[in-house]
Amino acid sequence: VLDSQYGMYVWPCAVVLAQYLWAHRRSLPGKRVLEIGAGVSLPGVVAARCGAQVILSDSEELPRCLQSCRSSCLMNRLPHVPVLGLTWGRVSPELLSLAPVDIILGSDVFFDPKDFEDILTTIYFLLEKNPHAQFWTTYQVRSADWSIEALLYKWKLKSTHVPLHSFGADKEHLASSSLPGRHTIEMMIISLAQSEGT
Repeated sequence: VLDSQYGMYVWPCAVVLAQYLWAHRRSLPGKRVLEIGAGVSLPGVVAARCGAQVILSDSEELPRCLQSCRSSCLMNRLPHVPVLGLTWGRVSPELLSLAPVDIILGSDVFFDPKDFEDILTTIYFLLEKNPHAQFWTTYQVRSADWSIEALLYKWKLKSTHVPLHSFGADKEHLASSSLPGRHTIEMMIISLAQSEGT
């Protein structure tokens, strides 16, 4: 939107995640949804417009991103959607006081490998509050060497791959954006790894 720095631009992953939300819009009314690393907040805005109770969040250290969340809400006639400063990997009063959520959204949050464990630490904390919750996330494949598999195992999480064709996001164009174009976008749902018999 303003520039391509992190939370100031609608990245292709956000469009794909928004498409998934739209495909599942009938299940969203009344659901408590938290978007992490929201930036421009396209997925969170779509969820809110579909009837979910949405909270948007981005790093407390990135005031421009938090302002971007607020601006997106105002432009989309959602002035009452709360915006929280939540920094991945940090147990803050805001995180501790957050009520359990049903769905966590994150588009292209797996961008920098140094953040991967902090992200999954935060996700684990949120899933512990509601063991039936899920983390819906899209990511751009940037390096074959990057993997969160070992971190998922460490944090007792599991991932389920969601094929883009299953929700109409495998087209050449999506919401007037060239997708995937030269971007390889993937989607997965992360949840707690339940032990046998539970």
